[in-house]
Amino acid sequence: MNLYLGIDAGGTKAEYALAEGEREIARVRGGSIKRMRVDEATATKHLEDALRELEAKSGRSLKDVVHTCIGTAGEQVPMVADWLRKEIGARVGGDLLVLGDVEIALDAAFFGKPGVLVLAGTGSNIAVRSPEGQMLSAGGWGPLLGDDGSGYRIGIETLRRLFREYDRGEITPLMQRVFTHWNVATPSELISLVHAQPGPDFASLARIVAEAQAAGDPLADEILAEQGRALAAVILRLLARAGFREGDSIHFAFTGSVVQHILPVRRAMEQAVLAQHPHSVFMTEATDAVSGALWRARTR
Repeated sequence: MNLYLGIDAGGTKAEYALAEGEREIARVRGGSIKRMRVDEATATKHLEDALRELEAKSGRSLKDVVHTCIGTAGEQVPMVADWLRKEIGARVGGDLLVLGDVEIALDAAFFGKPGVLVLAGTGSNIAVRSPEGQMLSAGGWGPLLGDDGSGYRIGIETLRRLFREYDRGEITPLMQRVFTHWNVATPSELISLVHAQPGPDFASLARIVAEAQAAGDPLADEILAEQGRALAAVILRLLARAGFREGDSIHFAFTGSVVQHILPVRRAMEQAVLAQHPHSVFMTEATDAVSGALWRARTR
């Protein structure tokens, strides 16, 4: 029976699933192997550790794999794709297909059928497969150029809003939470930390803002709702490109830490989409992206 390997390489973690024919036989989770986020030595160690664990769990040699599919952000960046092809090719048998992480998540949700996949975690990206089978995407341009509704964007917009309030002479309760999270005591220390090289993990502030919103902080609530609407704006532009009309029944799936766990973002996103496409249907559970990579490995 043929062996197939699927990998979902996210910004903070990577998930690996090994299948024998249609049956999944082992799955492991490891550290990030995204070269735009970690250095080569770290990425290589994370990859080696995960593949070693996968072999130990399955009792199979990865040299016997027939096809591998990996989904990753930045798949069109040579530093990302070339490194993956070289390092995975040296350790895993068979051929390798490198796709975008949003594409494998789309496949996991709809297995080649029409639908829309919303990915919002550290970064964000949207993909659609039309009824004619055409695939289009929007967003996913990285933190400097896009990533609306992502953890990174929530972090950056939070800091901007906090310093607007500080210009009015106010240190808000949300700023105090950021102080505690990053172990600083004053706005000056926070400014120094934000502009340090390398800088802090801006996406980590998404959880802090979500906790503040749950505790009733109106500024946190406003920030999360704005990012949900910003994510919806990207979706609506993509639906227009794909030729969807207002009366169409459009099915949506989602994945990523922000849309999975920060409900105010997802609710604001859904409300903004439903205002223009009232017959849209949203899945209630997140997609298992690595299963989409396995499906593509089997069917290529």
